[in-house]
Amino acid sequence: MSTSADPGATWDAIVIGGGAAGLSAALLLGRARRRVLVVDAGSPRNRFADHMHGVLGNEGTPPADLLLRGRGEVADYGVELRDGAVETVRDEGARLAVTLADGGVELARALVVATGLTDELPDLPGLAERWGTSVLHCPYCHGWEVRDERIGILATSPMALHQARLVRQWSDRVTLLAGALGPLDPGEEARLRSRGVEVVAEPVVEVLGDGPRVTGVRTADGRVVELDAIFTAGAPRPHDAFLADLGLARADLPFGLGSFLAVDPTGRTSHERVWAVGNVVNPMANVPMAIGAGAFTGGAVNGALVEEDFDLAGAAREGAGS
Repeated sequence: MSTSADPGATWDAIVIGGGAAGLSAALLLGRARRRVLVVDAGSPRNRFADHMHGVLGNEGTPPADLLLRGRGEVADYGVELRDGAVETVRDEGARLAVTLADGGVELARALVVATGLTDELPDLPGLAERWGTSVLHCPYCHGWEVRDERIGILATSPMALHQARLVRQWSDRVTLLAGALGPLDPGEEARLRSRGVEVVAEPVVEVLGDGPRVTGVRTADGRVVELDAIFTAGAPRPHDAFLADLGLARADLPFGLGSFLAVDPTGRTSHERVWAVGNVVNPMANVPMAIGAGAFTGGAVNGALVEEDFDLAGAAREGAGS
């Protein structure tokens, strides 16, 4: 059990989550000579993928390698890294009390939430075990690797129509598995077919495969549609339940993506000492976006602490002179 009960041990910032966004924020704060703790549960969203793509300077790098290097870089600036999870966060006025899963309590002047999310996948046999290998979610991350192959778009929401049009850029053998959408607008279906996108209206009941590789899907009428890869969108579930006691404002994202913490352009939430960054507030953020957003938020947190340092110094000086 760990505790920072005396004010002298208070962290300038606690970063919850050690993925790309959290480590990027911690790096900026560490370089700003802040006392920073990173608490990481070790479950990044992209852990199911063997390699990252579209990440400048890290093309084809395993996600775990990026995080391992990142942990070393932040540690070089005095940032403390701790494996574990956070249970609750309590507002104590000038400080936030962060209760860890081991029962320890840490105090912080500022909190950066970078805990990511879980993709809640459709409940179909054969789907989840191929997530991140041949069942994919982001064509910019994985489209090149399946270019010219037989690609299925497994619809979970109307966003699948956009995804089908988008994936057509990588292959001319695209099939929209539209069963979850019901009857399509005739104009929309004609638009898809104009570039050769096939539409299968029957619901999918099973994903077929050979080991990690998709070989097709079976529909409710018994038809087998042969495929080499599937793109689909799970329902994003942000990891933010531990913040419930703070009563933070939330916002419904467009396209039916759900309720997420509301933040300003710097990542600040409705609580002046709490920021949130990465997939926990933006399910569309890929690794480069998370790194950039984390760096920006880290700078914003340091800026807020700088102003508070001057406010406290001014108040102390006035108090001493009275």
